[in-house]
Amino acid sequence: MVVDQRSDAGLDRLFQAFADATRRDIVRRVTVGEYSVSGLAALYTMSFAAVQKHVAVLERASLVTKEKRGREQIVRANHEGLQRARRLLDEYEAIWRQRAERIADILAEN
Repeated sequence: MVVDQRSDAGLDRLFQAFADATRRDIVRRVTVGEYSVSGLAALYTMSFAAVQKHVAVLERASLVTKEKRGREQIVRANHEGLQRARRLLDEYEAIWRQRAERIADILAEN
């Protein structure tokens, strides 16, 4: 099995994005509907600038997109990026399942 051909830097950005609970929550929220950055900031006990940085990390990982609408920055889920992440994680899961099955087979041989 060949894991997605993304670069190491791309994988690092993806896993860094998912490593933080606030970023995971932002992704969860924007998969349901769009939010302005200021609307997101109102949901958390952190500064606007901190939320803006979280959104930037998610954007670099291709998990969300931002669109300027008047004075607002609108954040939406990047469904293509989320699908790539899901496929990558599915591939890792398949690798680990194969390894577990192989271990079970070795143990059954004894």
